[in-house]
Amino acid sequence: MSPLPLHRRIGQLAIVGFGGVSVPAELRALAREFDLGGVILFARNVEAPEQLAELTREVQELARDLPLWVSVDQEGGRVARLGRPFTEWPPMATLGRSGDAGLADRFARALARELRAVGIALNYAPVLDVHTNPANPVIGDRALDGRAEVVAELGAVIIRALQDEGVAACGKHFPGHGDTAADSHLELPIVPHSPERLRAVELLPFRAAIAAGVAAIMSAHVLVPALDESRPSTLSPAIMGGLLRDELGFDGVILSDDLQMGAIAAGHTLDRAVVGALAAGCDGVLICAPDQAIQAGALEAVVRAAEEQQLPLRVLDDALARHRRQKERFLGTPHLARAPRDLRAILGCDDHQAIAAEMARYL
Repeated sequence: MSPLPLHRRIGQLAIVGFGGVSVPAELRALAREFDLGGVILFARNVEAPEQLAELTREVQELARDLPLWVSVDQEGGRVARLGRPFTEWPPMATLGRSGDAGLADRFARALARELRAVGIALNYAPVLDVHTNPANPVIGDRALDGRAEVVAELGAVIIRALQDEGVAACGKHFPGHGDTAADSHLELPIVPHSPERLRAVELLPFRAAIAAGVAAIMSAHVLVPALDESRPSTLSPAIMGGLLRDELGFDGVILSDDLQMGAIAAGHTLDRAVVGALAAGCDGVLICAPDQAIQAGALEAVVRAAEEQQLPLRVLDDALARHRRQKERFLGTPHLARAPRDLRAILGCDDHQAIAAEMARYL
């Protein structure tokens, strides 16, 4: 059992959003009480590279027992929180069209160097969904390809390159969001396939990611009736625990997608969703809206569930141990941003722009 007090153990399992371009007092207070596991950055937190580098330093000053994950969605294309002077990357579908593993490797290494330069250690990429449904409103060109084998090959290349450069990769969205006709930001999509089809197509890239040593995998807020008739994947022990952890043998960090998205919020309070995700097998929960009071309430709900033995302490300690292992792997040495004078030599440099231009040939 961890020697940390219960509040601090539970706080380590939360990655939260916040407002502003510096650490607000409310986030400092939340971190004092709960010893947070990390933060997720959005465009609202970014003014300039120098400011962002200072912000990540401020975030790490909140650390007590473990450094914090400073994380971001920087996929390329339409999901990119860091604009110019960072390199503006084309969507990942360009890599699938190129079929060029070397290009995928060079892209991921350049991306990681820019993230590390401003103190970001966890990137929610690559997308491992297989884009088999042209009507999919949320994945589209975020996916590498519509062929599982291509997504598996290039996804593994991107994971290895990101992580070789010191940035933890997070493959998403498990067990697959590629063949859906609804947007999980708004409602709960349904994946209608049999277990046999899922294992042959949707799960293939995740198997390759696990073999590549991916640090984290993010859940999809989708309903897969063949695996669980009633619960979204994020809240399903059969999917998060039984399939991902036990059958596929993933021993890294399982993260929920944002628990305030419509697919979950329409049927569950945030308190229930946070407890349910951890009970299902997630090691960490994303709470992205910048409201520290709501985040504190959700973490208090986890404390109550643990105290009332609805959520075994062993589950929390196992999750914390997985975070600790990955933080030691990627944050074992100080993960600080570069000095401001060095940033402009890295961000959007000629070499990186050349890689982006090569990718753009396949738009």
